[in-house]
Amino acid sequence: MISLCTLDFCPLTQQKRMAKNIKKCSFCGRPESQVGFFIVGIDNAQICNECALQASEIVKENATATKSNLPNLKKEQLPKPIEIKQYLDEYVIGQDEAKKFLSVAVYNHYKRLMQENTNDDVEIEKSNIIMVGYTGTGKTLLARTIAKKLHVPFAIVDATVLTEAGYVGEDIESILTRLLQVADYDVKAAERGIVFIDEIDKIARKGDNPSITRDVSGEGVQQGLLKLLEGAIVNVPPQGGRKHPDQKMIAVNTQNILFVCGGAFDGIEKKIASRLNTRVVGYNAGKENEQVDKHNLLQYIAPQDLKSFGLIPEIIGRLPILTYLEPLDRVALRRILTEPKNSIIKQYTKLFKMDAIELIFDEDVLEYIVDKAIEFKLGARGLRSIAETIMMDEMFEMPSKNIKSLTISLPYAQSKIEKANVNRLKTA
Repeated sequence: MISLCTLDFCPLTQQKRMAKNIKKCSFCGRPESQVGFFIVGIDNAQICNECALQASEIVKENATATKSNLPNLKKEQLPKPIEIKQYLDEYVIGQDEAKKFLSVAVYNHYKRLMQENTNDDVEIEKSNIIMVGYTGTGKTLLARTIAKKLHVPFAIVDATVLTEAGYVGEDIESILTRLLQVADYDVKAAERGIVFIDEIDKIARKGDNPSITRDVSGEGVQQGLLKLLEGAIVNVPPQGGRKHPDQKMIAVNTQNILFVCGGAFDGIEKKIASRLNTRVVGYNAGKENEQVDKHNLLQYIAPQDLKSFGLIPEIIGRLPILTYLEPLDRVALRRILTEPKNSIIKQYTKLFKMDAIELIFDEDVLEYIVDKAIEFKLGARGLRSIAETIMMDEMFEMPSKNIKSLTISLPYAQSKIEKANVNRLKTA
């Protein structure tokens, strides 16, 4: 007589065997039927997709709390203002005045980051900068170049897209979102970074006359920037975009963030000229007026000129350092074409070298490019526009030809410019 319990047909034995075959998560114990899928490791260890997601979030939170991109700065390791300016000289031609202001501001910003270690009660306040210069004189290039030299997060943002909260465009807090992204969402590092706000003149007040509509992209943005420039704790959406109540925010303290602003302020020369003509009175009026350089009025710029242009007094007070960029003359444009490490001619030479082609420009061609840039009044940007027009056909055809050398002559350059639609290069 055979007992059923000793056979494989025993219901109890079958239940135990089935229970052993059911896959369960090694962390939460849920069976396969209650989860999406398993990630299997060695020794039959397995984790479900939901536990893996939770583990990922824990790792991210722990990394944010423990890591820091901030270097352990020591005073002897800080780049001195002269060293910073020498680095800028390798990439940017001229603009010595703006380079000095920017180098000193960055150096002092480093020292502000170290003041926490001091025992006295003297607290160094930040000095935000505003740079004024014609288009194509190198404002944005200065910012991008100095970002390579820094050991703190550096973000470049554009003020033209900013609007008041609730209107089409980007919120003012998106400025800090860019800084967070550069700092890899390390809040402590971002709170000690540097932000370059480009096109600051585009948010100038539209006029002194009252209007029935709100100035949502002008004075409204300036008022919103006040708390950022002065120093405040701001709730920032981590992915940018509009804020909504259910969104998780990141609190960022802007007290130690250095803000550098730049703008062309087109037409501000009239404000400066008007002020200079009315300021000088007395017997020496004529003599002092003769000493004014009418071709470079930006060197006489003052905070009251920014106010006349449309910046509100509150924001001017939060940008205490005011400097200017000189207009580029023919000598400077010629140097820009070939001397910097990333000059336009060196870029084209490298592009052709990658196709095993030696590119040579005749000296007359370089002079011709400079002449056209001055004619079109586009500054350094005009150099690239003209060079691109001259080189386009060769860049299209040469990679398919078995030619090892190419020389750009003056007649060839002139023919390409004459055939091109030069009207698109000219300013309005």
